[in-house]
Amino acid sequence: MLKIILHCDINNFYASVAIALDPNLKNKAVAVCGDPTKRHGIILAKSLLAKQAGVVTGETIWQAQRKCKNLILVLPRFDKYQEYSRKIRDIYYSYTPLVEDFGLDECWLDVTGCIGSEPDGGTLARKIADEVKYKTGITISVGASFTKTFAKLGSDMKKPDGVTVISKQNYKTVAWNQPAQNMLYVGNNTQSELNKYGIFTIGDIANAGLDFLESKFGKRGRALYLAATGEDDSTVSAYITKERPKSIGNGMTTAEDIKNSDDAKSVIYALSDMIAFRLRRNNLIASGICLQLKDMYFFIRTKQEALKFSTANAQEIAQKAFEILNSIYDFKTQPPLRSITITTYKLTDEANGIQTSMFLPIQEKNERLNKAVDVLREKYGYDVLKRGITISGLFNADSLEKHDE
Repeated sequence: MLKIILHCDINNFYASVAIALDPNLKNKAVAVCGDPTKRHGIILAKSLLAKQAGVVTGETIWQAQRKCKNLILVLPRFDKYQEYSRKIRDIYYSYTPLVEDFGLDECWLDVTGCIGSEPDGGTLARKIADEVKYKTGITISVGASFTKTFAKLGSDMKKPDGVTVISKQNYKTVAWNQPAQNMLYVGNNTQSELNKYGIFTIGDIANAGLDFLESKFGKRGRALYLAATGEDDSTVSAYITKERPKSIGNGMTTAEDIKNSDDAKSVIYALSDMIAFRLRRNNLIASGICLQLKDMYFFIRTKQEALKFSTANAQEIAQKAFEILNSIYDFKTQPPLRSITITTYKLTDEANGIQTSMFLPIQEKNERLNKAVDVLREKYGYDVLKRGITISGLFNADSLEKHDE
């Protein structure tokens, strides 16, 4: 019996939440960013209309406004992102207990054998999408297929509010003509390597053969082959069966290279704030920080250091990241950066975290304060409290790329 797997992707998630919260923003060009009064802030997300006007994630506010004169800027609302993500996941859970998160805005659902599920899953996918839209005002795109890889591919093919079925009968005509980089886990480096061997589409990967791909890419080649041929048998993992992640991280590649310390700090705080948010969401604390810098020539510098004590506090994560940055990079003598990635590791359950610092009372006080801020933001919105350093415009909060293990 073939599996029926759906991949549900919330369209323009952060911007869609902003519009759902303020109906006056509907049918307008909207962008989520840092402090709008600081024009060097970064665009973190955009609505469909803003995207159509040429606004891209990672560019500066002034660049976006130059492309889109009527662009409306809004601040990030982490509390509301989590709230809407939870509401939408609850809808998924009403259909199946097998729901696997892939970030706040994406989930796989195994609906094999569910009531109302037909052989290809398309009708059920449309029903779920319509229910999400009716109950939350937010649209999702859904891919329905017999593997997780093809389901993910399908959800990317029709946006917004689209359903794409990739079945056992049509996958060669629907999936194989797609660019190789559209397939899950084919990043820029893998794409470049594949191109060297004349492999440009998903069909090219399948037709290259298992032996060839294994000889050139090892285990990764086998995974690529199984995914492209529809033989990927990975399962949808229910949340309760998931292992605790070994690391939680986020990275950001900016539209323009980062040329000074202030812009670097802006990105670092954005990443730290979202990492801390996700750590708290999973009731975890981190004992180590790894910073990865990629410059304009794609040269990578990486350094990791232990924290004095475990934390899920954005300020403490950011401070350690700043220390590492200053120890390995100098904007006066080294080329501009194109991306920054922060990863927290040595994760432990918050309740079982053991601290040895003589400053434990201060750290505990900060954690309690941090949770109190979370509660206030949950009730009154993200802007009810701001860090002074955020108001200064040095930092913007959010993340663009997820890096977990």
